Amino acid sequence: MEHALIVHLPLIDAPFGSGREREIIAGLADELQNAIGESSLGEFDGEEFGGGRCVIYMYGPDADLLFAVVEPIWRAAPLARGGLAIKRYGKAEEGSALEVRAYL
Repeated sequence: MEHALIVHLPLIDAPFGSGREREIIAGLADELQNAIGESSLGEFDGEEFGGGRCVIYMYGPDADLLFAVVEPIWRAAPLARGGLAIKRYGKAEEGSALEVRAYL
């Protein structure tokens, strides 16, 4: 699991989002976890709330394929508008891993 897909979602009700935002993101997380599991392209590693955003972590051997599986889910989620997906090609510890940003 060398690659990562890290998604940053802005929250309207800072710093941890409203109850409704958190509920929507929980449903979105379930959809992402199911899609990634069915594709066998990696793993969904969870989400973090704070600082006016939610960060969602996904990992797999190919960040582009992982993004292709989850992108339709992001595009259909109104809460994801204004978000940012970072595709990281390599381990974070290496410090030299290429990162590509995609705006949602």
